[in-house]
This record gives sequence, C-alpha cells and structure tokens, in this order.
Amino acid sequence: MDVDALAALVPDGAQLALVPDNSLSPGAFARALVRRGVRDLRLVGVPVAGYATDLLIGAGCVAELETSAVTLGEAGMAPRFAAALAAGRLRVVDTTCPAMHTRLQAAEKGVPFMPLRGVLGSDLVAHRPDWKVIDNPFQPRGAEAADPILLLPALSPEFAAFHAAMADEEGNVWVGRRRELATLAHAAQRSLVTVERRVPGNMLEDERLAPGVIAAVYVSAIAVARHGAWPIGLLDEYGYDAAHIDLYAKLARSEPGFAEYCARFVAAPTEPPATILAAE
Repeated sequence: MDVDALAALVPDGAQLALVPDNSLSPGAFARALVRRGVRDLRLVGVPVAGYATDLLIGAGCVAELETSAVTLGEAGMAPRFAAALAAGRLRVVDTTCPAMHTRLQAAEKGVPFMPLRGVLGSDLVAHRPDWKVIDNPFQPRGAEAADPILLLPALSPEFAAFHAAMADEEGNVWVGRRRELATLAHAAQRSLVTVERRVPGNMLEDERLAPGVIAAVYVSAIAVARHGAWPIGLLDEYGYDAAHIDLYAKLARSEPGFAEYCARFVAAPTEPPATILAAE
C-alpha cells in the first residue's frame, strides 16, 4: 500500500507510539496522518518525541502525549508542542527514558510489570499512580535498611510506526543497529512501517542482514515511501536536513507560519529538496 493508505489504518483516538528523530522517524507517515485528518491521538514518544510529534500536535491531531521530552534538537524546542501545552489543548503524561523502555520490555516479555530502581527519589513517582513502589521481596532476612523497588506496568501501544531502509518479499523489515525498534515492534499490538524499498528474498536467511531484521510476524503493514524519514536522516541512506528543520522551527512558532508550512510541505506528498537528493 502507499503511505496514505497506511495512515488510514489508524483510527481517531488510537494510541500511537512514535520513535525519536535519531531512530528512524516516520516523517512521511506523520504527514499522511495530517492529510487524513486523524483526531484525538494518544501519542507515546519512545522515549522522546521530535519533528513528527510536533507536526501532529500542530495539526490538531493529538489529545494526549506520554513522553520524557519533546525537542527539535539543535533547532530548539518544539514550538507547536509548547503552544498546545500553554493553551491547555494537550494532556501530557511525564515519564523517563528508562521507564519507557522498561515498560515496553515488560510487554515484549509478556509479563504484567517490570522493576526499575533509578526513578526512586524523584517527584515523578508521586504523579504516576499507575507506578507502584514495594519492598524488595528478595531482600535478605534481617536486613536493617529498607530496599524499595519501583514496579512499572507493561506498555503495549495499539500502534507503533517507524521508517526503515527496506523490507523483503516475506514482510521482514531491516532496521540495522536500531534494535530498540525490535522491542517496540514486539510490544506493540500493530506495527505500521514505511520503507525506502522492497528487496527480493528473505533477509532472515542472510547471516549479514538477519541481526538487523524485525521478523514479519511483528509487522502488520508496510508502505513504500521513498525518503520516508525526511527531513530526518536515515542510517547511511541520507542525512539529516538541518536547513529544513530550521525552517520548520521558524515557521511553526506561529499559527499562520505553521499553516504555511503545512500548505507547502504536508498537503501533498513532498520530495526532499534537490540539495538533499544530490547529496544522496
């Protein structure tokens, strides 16, 4: 299917996990969601959020966001996220990077929770009633000091989306060294993946490629979207378009500027500028 058909699989009000800008971000998919006019998404930034999340928030697609941070990196803070938060249009659930990964690992393993120690002592625990602090049940008998441990509930997002370099005829997807995406795909109920290209054969049978493959059993649907990560970079396929992200950050500071950005770059599928294509 194409990327717009892939975006049509996500209903209003769905819980959708998105990866950060340094981990195969699905830019084309996010723009397709805006074109589809999806509403009331409950986004999960795994573990932080970036361009795709800010774009969806600015387009009015998001009701709730759980993440540990939202940033455009060197381009500064995420302007549409900041505006929506200040206006009270967005519910934000705070977490930490280790907590997010731990919850996904619990879902991946099929257990209801997993322990974590590092968050203890922060005020975040007081604002997360779904997180439970217990005494370590394996503490040696007679120990004088208390040994609290934090239990985090498993997180199995309804949908996860990311962009990858390639998929094969069997539906396996290659993500290279970004193995955290395998954990996300294992934990999610459905994984929607855009790829640069389809390749023949079965990558799981190739000793060189297999370590970077997410098996087809964890992939619900695939769309070919050339330059589908742009303006974010993709592995060694093409680089990060800093000029475009700077332009987005500048325009998205205001509602009219964001509307101009969407008219220029979102209303129809968009190829990267010639400078990016030439560099590739």
